[in-house]
Amino acid sequence: MISDADLPSTIAEPVEHTLEIKKSIFLTHLAPVASMEEADAIIARIRKERWDARHHCVAMVLGTHADRQRSSDDGEPAGTAGVPMLEVLRRREVTDVVAIVSRWFGGVLLGAGGLVRAYTAAVAETLDVARPVHRRRLTAVTLDVPHAEAGRLLAFCHTWVAAHAGSLAEPEYGATARLIVHVPPVELSTFDADLAAATAGAIAPHHGETAVVDVPA
Repeated sequence: MISDADLPSTIAEPVEHTLEIKKSIFLTHLAPVASMEEADAIIARIRKERWDARHHCVAMVLGTHADRQRSSDDGEPAGTAGVPMLEVLRRREVTDVVAIVSRWFGGVLLGAGGLVRAYTAAVAETLDVARPVHRRRLTAVTLDVPHAEAGRLLAFCHTWVAAHAGSLAEPEYGATARLIVHVPPVELSTFDADLAAATAGAIAPHHGETAVVDVPA
């Protein structure tokens, strides 16, 4: 079984950052994506919106284990843009992310080394301002709760997952309130015991599947 330490993180929402080096503008768009097709659609949109930029260099990493990767120099000298951008994503251990750096040339040549440093910094600084989302293997625990008790049990679950590196899904309201709590597998017995203490044993937890779950930082 893979451990949480082996799972790369992702980002919560798109973010942009601008870097100026010797009058050249490097505008980075960093976005979470679920597929290569989604990444390609974002790249196409950025190209259309920023049609006047000279280059739109790209790096993307996808998959639970970051096993699908692609990059493009888009006309910059080979190896000076896409690969350095990709290396930043690898080194920062993120996945399901696409980075597009649009460059407007400022009239001053940066040289190969300068371009590598510029594209590296552009992606690294954008990751610095992105909101990370960690990924963990968690077990889904379902609680069917009377509506009158839903608020109190929801507060209990919020407090519990915050203290135990878990996650809480949006409540579902039908004949009862259904709460789905994502619990670290090694903490299942602790959760069951804490739930029993909080409800005097009135709520029975139903353990479901263990899967990789996004947990906002």
